[in-house]
Amino acid sequence: MDTVIIVLVLVAVLVFVMLLRTIQVIPQAQAAIVERFGRYTRTLNAGLNIVVPFIDTIRNRLDLREQVQPFPPQPVITQDNLVVNIDTVIYFQVTDPRAATYEVQSYLQAIEQLTITTLRNIIGSMDLESTLTSRETINAGLRGVLDEATGKWGIRVNRVELKAIEPPTSIQDSMEKQMRADRDKRAAILQAEGERQSAILKAEGQKQADVLKAEGEAQAAVLRADGEAAAIRTVFEAIHSGDADQKVLAYKYLETLPQMAQGDANKLWIIPSEVSDAIKGVGGAFQGLAPKIPGSPAPADAAVKAANGSPGVDRRTERPELDPE
Repeated sequence: MDTVIIVLVLVAVLVFVMLLRTIQVIPQAQAAIVERFGRYTRTLNAGLNIVVPFIDTIRNRLDLREQVQPFPPQPVITQDNLVVNIDTVIYFQVTDPRAATYEVQSYLQAIEQLTITTLRNIIGSMDLESTLTSRETINAGLRGVLDEATGKWGIRVNRVELKAIEPPTSIQDSMEKQMRADRDKRAAILQAEGERQSAILKAEGQKQADVLKAEGEAQAAVLRADGEAAAIRTVFEAIHSGDADQKVLAYKYLETLPQMAQGDANKLWIIPSEVSDAIKGVGGAFQGLAPKIPGSPAPADAAVKAANGSPGVDRRTERPELDPE
């Protein structure tokens, strides 16, 4: 009885194992290679699959998603004999599981070695400056070579990126000094340009200010001249309309004499001879109005004497208090 139970248990275990080996569940975005007696039979896609146990064997499971594979820094010699270390990242995807399994022993190792050799060929034809400034060119060249070579392996290279390009330490120091000198040069140029623009703007502003000031002074002079002309015209018209005689003109002239004598520089002022007759008339007009003082000359005589001056003296009145002697 016990033997029967043991046999039944063994049969049950064998059936369970066969079921496990018969039913294969493949996750999404994966594929499996099936071999029958060591020979490729078919590729299992995502989902539930049935295989023959102990006859069909799962050789390899591959991820069909896009994969990112970074590679360690590789020393590369440029055209000007400088060694630079370059880090690369490859974005690839398995498109044919069978080719990726049977056409190459290890597609990751093959891609890495192909990347290194291609990178050395591309960088070897470029100098350091071109290497540092031509990342897109290097990426495009790498991708073209890798995509063409890995196509028969069932691999599609989607993108190649250079993570870092590290020149030697001495070259980095020289580049930093050069960059610093360039920045200082640009700063000096910008400062000089700013000072030049500032000087130009200041000169333009001063020029405009001078022009506006001159225009204002010219307009003010014109207005003053117009005002003086209008005043003279008004006085002239008033004199002619009032029909002023010689006495009035002489009186107005006498009123302006103190103004003519003002100022320390006016040591000498001259009375025109034409005014003497007018002063005589004014003196005659006021002769009857002024009171007479015994022993004093008449107002008319005094005015005439003031106009004509003493005998032997020119018709000029001096200011002794301003005479240097």
